[in-house]
Formats: sequence, structure tokens, C-alpha cells
Amino acid sequence: MYMKCIKMLVVLAFFTVWFTPLTLTIHAASKSIKVRSSSELKNDTSRVARMMDAAYKYINTKESDLTKARAYIDTAVTICKEERLEIPSRLSLLLAQYSLATGEYKRASDYAEKALQASGERGEKEIHAHSLVFLGSYYSRTGFFNESIEYFQQAIDYSKRNRVMGVAPRIYFLLARDVYQRLGDWPRHNQSLENVIKESIAENDTSFLVRGYHYLGTRYADTARAVRNFRLADSLLKKSLSIAMKRKDTAFIAASLANMGWNFYGEMQLDSSWQYYKRSLSYAIPGNEYSTSANAYGNLGTIYRDLGDIKTSLSYYEKAIEIARKVKDWYSLEWTYLDLTNIYLNLNDSAKAFRNYVLHKQFSDSLKLLWNMQGLSDAKLSYEISSHKKEVELLSLRVKNQRLMIYGFSGLIVLSLALGILLFRASRLKAKRRISEMNRKISEITQANLRQQMNPHFIFNTLNSIQYYMYQHDKLATNNYLTKFSSLMRKVLENSQHPSVTLHDELEALNLYLDLEKIRFKDKFDYTITVDEEIDTLMFKVPTMLIQPYVENSICHGLMPAVGKGLVNIDLKLNETYIKCVIEDNGIGREAAQKLREKSEKNHNSLGTQIVASRLELVNSLYGTSLKTIYTDLKNDNGEPSGTRVEIHIPIIT
Repeated sequence: MYMKCIKMLVVLAFFTVWFTPLTLTIHAASKSIKVRSSSELKNDTSRVARMMDAAYKYINTKESDLTKARAYIDTAVTICKEERLEIPSRLSLLLAQYSLATGEYKRASDYAEKALQASGERGEKEIHAHSLVFLGSYYSRTGFFNESIEYFQQAIDYSKRNRVMGVAPRIYFLLARDVYQRLGDWPRHNQSLENVIKESIAENDTSFLVRGYHYLGTRYADTARAVRNFRLADSLLKKSLSIAMKRKDTAFIAASLANMGWNFYGEMQLDSSWQYYKRSLSYAIPGNEYSTSANAYGNLGTIYRDLGDIKTSLSYYEKAIEIARKVKDWYSLEWTYLDLTNIYLNLNDSAKAFRNYVLHKQFSDSLKLLWNMQGLSDAKLSYEISSHKKEVELLSLRVKNQRLMIYGFSGLIVLSLALGILLFRASRLKAKRRISEMNRKISEITQANLRQQMNPHFIFNTLNSIQYYMYQHDKLATNNYLTKFSSLMRKVLENSQHPSVTLHDELEALNLYLDLEKIRFKDKFDYTITVDEEIDTLMFKVPTMLIQPYVENSICHGLMPAVGKGLVNIDLKLNETYIKCVIEDNGIGREAAQKLREKSEKNHNSLGTQIVASRLELVNSLYGTSLKTIYTDLKNDNGEPSGTRVEIHIPIIT
């Protein structure tokens, strides 16, 4: 966690914090006029400085405590009010930082502007530079990146022109992390980190020099990107490690060693990778760097897995999970459980593979939900700030119009009012678009949760089929059944990673399911799957696991209670805006199936079809379609039930 502390104007070598009873309200200044000596004024100024120093400590360090920070800020403001002192620009900047930390973005912006103006008028160079830095960070946080870059550039120019130390390295680091990384502009991201190194060397600032080497080295060590450069990454991370050692910075020592281990793992130099991860743990564990420890243990498990030592690999994975759970490190838990799933699949231990996959999905979907919620939060924040800016602009325009009225420019007033109406309408249209985007994101989050319910439901039903078959058949047939189930499970695990899959993959999984059910029920039914020639199964995509729950209902509730051999026909035809999927069986019909369920006193509703119906509703809201499911009870010539026909309108996704 990076410190965001601003360099102090007043440095006190030794002091004891002068503490008086604190209040969260600002007392009114006394109306009586006091005549104070210069020594009294100096003492009051010193008291305010001490309160600000204490407040900074509780806002910008690991000891962050906003309640205590607020108390010290209020005390400083009260002293200024009661003693009729000007509010220091540094105190205005402190109020801005506190407001940003508590989510009061309008106040944060107003206080920062006051600090910027006051410090400029008083010639307070450091406070002026740090006010510009704060506004750059403020606008990057609220999603206005052009404004953020502009303020950061002003801060760089000002600090260099006025020789304000410690500002340029920090700004280039913030540009890399908070602007270009969020924009995905990796060339500028890398250039900014190179500037961090350059400026830190020029100013002999090792606190940001270690960051520059570390993050740039980590960037080049990334095995998932084309920019990967093993030798350059190794050189940069070694420099980061060397500086961190001199600074005795445990966090960066452990992180640099871990990333060096990953860099060597990318070259499959497993011995070197193992040594670096072991060294990383020797610093991370005593330093309570839990996330780095979990990552190192997990990657050691991966190394032993690649070496074929599964027993040792599993022990390291378990240590990684234990630490990651302690600190709620969902990212480490997500990829660790996925690795364990693949290990158990290779060991043909389907039960453990399934349990670990369910846990992987739990943390994977939690991460997606967290990211989506953060995206919603950022969108809402950007909307609020944008609305505020529009209100300020509109207010300024009205004030200007009033002045023009004084001068008698009535024609210009009419034009200005018309412009104001246009701006207001544009603002409303933008607001509607933003709200629509937020609703779309909420729908995506809900759909992810529905998929999380669907996959376990489907797999549990298939496991019940395996259990039934194992109790009824010989070992050879059971092994054949398990082989087919393993193939089906792999396909389900692959498909469930995505909200939509190709129709080819969906039908392949459906075929495997139907083959298993035929074996389980001793060929009590046959099935056919017919696909229209106009449908390109490799190009068209459909929502994952959409057809199977309806087929399962046909088999379990329609065909199994019926006398004689059953038949399920699945027919897919292309329509203009959707694929029409018709599932038809010759079972006992829905009415008779309902009576059987009532007799067995099982209050059961098909969870699978309920989830599919909910997913179709979400797809309708996302894509503006009117897709639906139509049930038809089939009758023979005598009017007796002869089966069920289900027509599903499946959206086409390309």
C-alpha cells in the first residue's frame, strides 16, 4: 500500500502533541476584539501546525483513522476562527484530502481550488505544487482523465520551474498507475515508469526509485503479454531488490523476489524460480505480507506440479489457500482452486475436481461482481461529477446573463437562455444514457450469478445419474460411463467460463448428456437432433447451458413414467432474429407428470428451467429482444395426452 503523504511545510524536530478536548463542530469566534502580541500569534500558529501534522498522520499513513483526523482538523479550524487567523492553504488542502477519503467529492474539489488559489497568492510553492497533484489525482479518481493529465503536467512544470523536490517522481508514478494503466495505454504507462526512474535518480529519491524499477520490471516479466522481456525484467527487478534491501523495505523485498521467481518460471527455469519464491517467503512471512506469501506458496505448488511431485504441490496449495482466506485474497483463491481442479481432473478424481471447481467459480464470480460493482461505482461517480460541472457551468451562464441584462443586451439574453435550454436537454440525454449503461452492467452481474447457479445444478443431476448407474451395473460398464461423464464434465467446465458459447459446443455437450441418460435408462428412449442447414454452428453463439434443462424435463418427467420406448426430437431452425429450438417428446404430458409429483408428495419445481427463463428475461433486457418459451400439450386423435412440445426462441449472439 503506497503512502500518499504530502511533504510538510513546517518540520518540527521534537514536539509533544498539544491535546485539548476535541469537538466535531466548529465553534463561533468570539465577537470581542483581542489585541495579541507577536509571541501569542506565533504560539497560535504553532498550535494549528501541530494539529495539521497530527491530522496528516491519521489520513496518509498505515495508521489511517479518519475519525481522529477529523477531530484534529476541527481543532485547527476552531483555533483559526477563535483567534481570527487566516485559514492556512495547507489546512485547505488537508480538508480536501479528508473530503476525498470520505467520499465528499464536491467539497474535496472546492477545498483543493481554495488551497491552489491561496498558495499561489502567498507564494507557497510546495503547497501550490501539491494542490496541483491533488487535483490531478482527484480527476483520475473521478474518471476525467484529460483533466487529470492536464493538472499533473502543470504540477510537473511548476515543480521543476520552482525546484520543488519530490513532486515529479510521484506524479509520473500516479500517471502510470492511475491514468495510463486504467486507460490501457501501455506505451505511455511504460514511459511514465521510465520517467519515475529518471526523476528519482535526479532527486536521489529512493522511495519512488524502488517503485519505478519494481513496476516496470514486473511489466516486462508478464508472461501473458507480448511485451515480455526476460533479461530486461530480471535486470530491473534486481535493481528494485537492491534498493529495497538498502531501505529495509520488507514489502518491496518480498514482492521483487516473488516477481523474479515468476520471471524465471516464464522461462521454465524451475530451480531458479523455486529459489526466488523461497527467498520471498523468508521476508514476506515475518513481515506479515500475506498476499505476497499466498502468491509465493501457490506458485511453489505450481512448480512442484510441473515437476510431477503432486503430494508436495498439494501441500503448498493448501498453505496458499489458508493464508489467502485469512486476508480475503480472492484473486489468489480463484487461480489456486482452478489449478487444483485441473490437477484432480488429470488424476481422474472427478469428485475433488468438482468441489474445487465450484470454489473456483465462487471466487471467480465474486471477483467479477466486485469489478463490475466498482465499474458501477465509478460510472455513478463520474455521472455525479459531470452533473455537478454542468450545474456550475449553468449557474455561471445565468450570472453572466444577469450582467448582460444590466448592460441592456436583451437580444444576447434570449440567445443565452436558448443555449441554456439546449445544454439542459443535452445533460438530460447524457444522464439517461449513463443510467441505461448502469442498468446494463447490473443485468450482466445478475446473469453471472444465474450461471453460477446453473452449472452446479446441471452437474449435480448428472452425478446422481452416475451414482444410480454404479449401483446397477458392472465395473466395465461403470468405467465406460465415467469416461463419458469425464468428457461431459470437461465440456461443461469449459463452456461455463463464458456467458455464451458456439452452438457447436452447446450441442456437443447436449449429445454427451443424452448418451449418458440413454445408458442410465437402458435405452428406454431414442433421440434426434436436427439442425437447419442455414445455421452455422461454429459462427452463431447462444447463452451457455440453455437447452439441456428442457431436455432433462422431457426425459425425467415425460418419458420415464411412460409405458414403451420414448422419443425426444430436438429441431433447430433459423429465424430472422433468433434460433427457434423445438423440443418434442412422446411422454405422458405435463398434466399427468404434475399429478405424479403430487402423489409422491414432492413439492419440486424445475430449478434448471426457472434459471433459463430468468436468463432469457435478462437477455431480452440487454439486447432489446422479445424472446420467450412456449409450451404446448400434445394430444392424439382421441384427445388423450401424447407428449409435450417446448419452443424456445434463442437469441443469436455473434
